[in-house]
Amino acid sequence: MPTTPHRTAGGVPIANDQPSAAPPRSFLISVVLPCYNEDQVLRRTHDRLARALHDLRHEIVYVDDGSTDGTWSLIQQFADSPDHLVRGVRFSRNFGHQAAALAGLAEATGDAVVLMDADLQDPPELIPSMTEQWFKGWSIVSARRATRHGETQLKKSTAYLYYRLLARLSDQPVALDTGDFRLLDRKVVDFVTSLGEKELFLRGAISWTGFPETSITYERDARGAGTTKYTLRKMLALSRTGILAGAATLPLRIPTCLGAVSLLGAGAALARGSVRQAAPLGAFGAQSLACGVLGEYLLGVFRQVQGRPPYLVMERTDSSRGTDAKASAARVKELA
Repeated sequence: MPTTPHRTAGGVPIANDQPSAAPPRSFLISVVLPCYNEDQVLRRTHDRLARALHDLRHEIVYVDDGSTDGTWSLIQQFADSPDHLVRGVRFSRNFGHQAAALAGLAEATGDAVVLMDADLQDPPELIPSMTEQWFKGWSIVSARRATRHGETQLKKSTAYLYYRLLARLSDQPVALDTGDFRLLDRKVVDFVTSLGEKELFLRGAISWTGFPETSITYERDARGAGTTKYTLRKMLALSRTGILAGAATLPLRIPTCLGAVSLLGAGAALARGSVRQAAPLGAFGAQSLACGVLGEYLLGVFRQVQGRPPYLVMERTDSSRGTDAKASAARVKELA
């Protein structure tokens, strides 16, 4: 297994110039790919992934997030092939990308797990380089986007601003310009899958663990085929989850700050003798914002205490692990 990298005096981990130990030949690399209606590109993704992993002992875990096209049929074909170790997990419906990623991490059995998208925006050819960094002792190896091809200027600008806003609000450092494409050591995977959060924001949870992390830079390609499945509504929902669930405590303090400002304003008004001065429209907006922030947190608490699992597995390609929905539901409840 990888050793811990040296640390600077400031406590920031840095990798050794050379691998700290010879790569163990018995290690297993798991690659997890959440999929939602990706039948137009999935075969090309699988072929490139197989070539990139040729020199590594590996397994591939596909998670079908309630696709309505031929995605599951392709996954079954991959699993039936004797050339590669492929397993598939199929949800009963669309639970979202984060739930699919979490399910894949829970299913993976490797010593290290690579999480990536299935649309070829995340190049599989980076996995050997990420594995090399893991050999050097890094528990988390993130792929940082230098450029984002095939995306609108609005998407690039909002993503740039969002990551920096999240970094400012979060209690722990957050990797900038980094999505879910990353390698995680087994101890990180075990910790993240044991959290039991119903609305888990993986990027924030991974950063929160504090394990040694490094990054490699790459150019994010355009989609191999089809259109993005992240609609505006889904992007806003992910942003909300990231800010509320990503260890960001500042929004929860907004009502307190607004209340203090209101008291100071009331004191100033009394000093001027303007007891009956009408409150400006801005005060109503501030109250609405405060109520909205509290409402979002209460909604998160409500979903957490409901006790529902974050996803429901309907079928697996590996019959030895059980394919009926009842057994799958029991498995999910163990993880919840």
